Amino acid sequence: MGVFSVDVYHATFDTPMSTEVVSRLLRAPGNSEAEMVRRLVAFHRQIDGIRTCYNHVTKVINADQPKADVLSQVMTFVCQRSRSAAPHTPRIILLGPIGSGKTVQAAQLAKKYKIVNVSSGHLIKQAIADSSPVGQMCKPYVDRGALVPDDVVLTLLKDCLDGLDCSTRGWVLDGYPRSREQAELLEATGHVANRIFFLDIPNDAVVERLSLRSTDPVAGDRYHLLYHPPRIPEIKNRLAVNPRDTEDVVRMQLGEFRAVAGDLEDFYSNALHINAEQDEHHVFEMIESMIVNPLPKCKPTAMK
Repeated sequence: MGVFSVDVYHATFDTPMSTEVVSRLLRAPGNSEAEMVRRLVAFHRQIDGIRTCYNHVTKVINADQPKADVLSQVMTFVCQRSRSAAPHTPRIILLGPIGSGKTVQAAQLAKKYKIVNVSSGHLIKQAIADSSPVGQMCKPYVDRGALVPDDVVLTLLKDCLDGLDCSTRGWVLDGYPRSREQAELLEATGHVANRIFFLDIPNDAVVERLSLRSTDPVAGDRYHLLYHPPRIPEIKNRLAVNPRDTEDVVRMQLGEFRAVAGDLEDFYSNALHINAEQDEHHVFEMIESMIVNPLPKCKPTAMK
């Protein structure tokens, strides 16, 4: 019985040295000229849309050169550290009640400054999905709608913040801490934020934002009865409201935050307060100005 290999050759650029190998070469299925033209047409039809989605992390490399040179350029791009527009390594904490826009602002900061968006809720969900030991500890609490213990959440956060990405690029944290005790535990791990923002917003504004949200169960589109109402009566009649967005639930969560907000403000005495009742773009501009510019120095209190 003969011994055959599965080596790949090219009739022009990489021909086999052995005549025996040449005699048994087979054309790979799907590599005919007509098939290649079809695949190229499909590629060029879709590539512009793909580039748009990944524009912020894309580098165009000339592939019409030796493959070793192509690999070298690819590895140089992959291994280089992304440049951030921030003048320092941002370590940001966003605090505020439900509906204040913390998640939106964290996503925008992470995108613009190429920092890591750290959400305690997402970390818990990811740990459960990965079936990690910590995730298995979280699952019973999540299944019954209870809060995951502080020490378990802190383990997930510490592992994330200790990672190379967070250490070199910086991070923005929302959804944690939710109490002074959690804030103290976080700082005890050595992860101290250099910018802390309170997103301030009145309770009535939060209730208006959240309790009027609804979803079309058929199309999946999201609406707001005040800011973005459906134009078709049929859609309006079938809108569904998430149980977590009812006014009673929202006011209960607001009460829970207000109960601990004073302690958090005392702990983070150098925090900056932002009016989060404004348009999200104005809020982002205010946060951004306080990230790229030096913080104002406090004047020393005169001795009496």
